[in-house]
Amino acid sequence: MTTAPFERARSADAKLAREEAILAAARAEAERRGTREVTLTDIADAVGMHKSGLLRYFETREQIFLRLTAEEWRSWAGWLLPLLSSWRTASPLRLASALSDTLVARPLFCDLLAHTPLNLERNVSVETVRDFKLDVHVHVEAIAGELRRLRPGLTELQAIDVIATATSMAGAQWQMATPGPELEAVYRSDPRLRHAIVEVGPRLTRVLTALLAGMDADA
Repeated sequence: MTTAPFERARSADAKLAREEAILAAARAEAERRGTREVTLTDIADAVGMHKSGLLRYFETREQIFLRLTAEEWRSWAGWLLPLLSSWRTASPLRLASALSDTLVARPLFCDLLAHTPLNLERNVSVETVRDFKLDVHVHVEAIAGELRRLRPGLTELQAIDVIATATSMAGAQWQMATPGPELEAVYRSDPRLRHAIVEVGPRLTRVLTALLAGMDADA
C-alpha cells in the first residue's frame, strides 16, 4: 500500500490526518504480517513518507503500536460491554466464553497484547506510557463493573484479575497458536508435538471458567 508522498502538515487538522494515515498503514501491515515483522521503514513506505518525516508525528515505532493497542482496547470494550450489560446474570462459563470469544475475534488485539509489556511500553516516553495506562484503566474499570454486577460475589480486585488473566493469556496463547507455516507443519507431522498446536478460544474459556468458579468458591 503506497500513496503519493506527503507534504508536511501545516495545521492541526492536517497533522491529525497524517497521524491517522500512519496508524492505518501500521494496522494494515500488522494485520497482514504480524506486529513483530513491521518496521518503522515499512510504515513510512506504506504512507509515502521518509522515516525521518514520520518521526515528526510519532516518537518511535513502539508509540505507533501502543496507540493501536489503545484503540483495540477501546474497540474491545465497545463490543464487550453492550453484550454484558444485556444480561441479568451469567454463569462462570457464560462469562468466560464472552471474554474469550470477543478477544479471539480480534487477532490484532491479541497480537498487540503480547507485545505491549515486552517492548511497546519500553521504547517510548514515560508520558506516553502514562497516557496509555490511563486510557486502558477506563475500559478495565467499566468491564470490571459489569463483571461484578453479573457475579456479585466478586471483589473489585478479583474482577480486575479476571480481565488481566483474560488479556494476558490471550496475548501469550495467540503467539503460541501462530508459529508460522513451517513450524506448524512440523507440529502436525509428529503426534508427539501435537500439544504445541494451541486452540486459543477453548483453552482460554476453560481457564477463565475455572478461575471464576474458584473465586465463587472462595466467596
